[in-house]
Amino acid sequence: MDETILFDMMRQALLLAVRISAPLLIVALVAGVIIGLFQALTSVQEMTLTFVPKVGLMLIVFWVTMSFMTTALADFYTGQIIPLIAGS
Repeated sequence: MDETILFDMMRQALLLAVRISAPLLIVALVAGVIIGLFQALTSVQEMTLTFVPKVGLMLIVFWVTMSFMTTALADFYTGQIIPLIAGS
């Protein structure tokens, strides 16, 4: 295996990881900002107020995007990794 092929596969895998994790990270960021604004406006400093809604929203988004994540990973492995291992 040539090192250019290895570096290209690593680049594609990292881009796939970014694409897969982006929905969860965006939801966590938006929820954190909204909850932080709510806490700053109301002076309520409860730790569970930041944790529980953020985790709940991330679970919902994960459940909704699970088929996209699975399809993207399966396509990457069947289209890129398996042919590279098989040598074709």
